[in-house]
Amino acid sequence: MMASTIYFLCALTAVLCAVLLLQAWAKGRYRLLLWSGLCFVGLALNNLLLVVDKLLVPSVDLSVPRSLLALLAMLVLLYGLILDSE
Repeated sequence: MMASTIYFLCALTAVLCAVLLLQAWAKGRYRLLLWSGLCFVGLALNNLLLVVDKLLVPSVDLSVPRSLLALLAMLVLLYGLILDSE
């Protein structure tokens, strides 16, 4: 019970961060907000996949797709940081 609550709260927090960052980007058009928002979209998807992995289908191991999704989200942010530093 406690683990499922924490999984849902983590997913909700990541979705909220993504929404707020992308709304701020829409108002100000700062590219770093866009890259951060896209990163949090990936992290939110990662957290939602964690909920699916641990609660809905615990017999299936989704750790590799979750890790790849988190890596992709971080690479998006890294790309944005490198692109905006130029």
